[in-house]
Amino acid sequence: QVQLIESGGGLVQAGGSLRLSCAASGRTFTDRAMGWFRQAPGKEREFVAAITWSAGTTYYADSVKGRFTISKDNAKNTVYLQMNSLKPEDTAVYYCAASARLSDDKNYVKNWGQGTQVTVSS
Repeated sequence: QVQLIESGGGLVQAGGSLRLSCAASGRTFTDRAMGWFRQAPGKEREFVAAITWSAGTTYYADSVKGRFTISKDNAKNTVYLQMNSLKPEDTAVYYCAASARLSDDKNYVKNWGQGTQVTVSS
């Protein structure tokens, strides 16, 4: 099964930027998309963005549209999440996910990364 290793989290001031990376190993043809989800303390894990490996089709949550950009490097089996204009409400643990399809539904996620903390100070 696919293994996912995230990196790039940290502490940033509001209005700043961060880039998260997710390196995937052991990917199979059924892992058609990669996504990012996040979970803030006391809240449910929520969808952020997703991208398909083949066509690079993207999908964003309304809360991050226009601020976050998901991209991929097929040669490196790596997916990125560029986060700009960060807000304190973006503070959460961010999880990389290998999914069977491009979707915001956690039920399609086959594997999760270990998570990386993003903290945005006001």
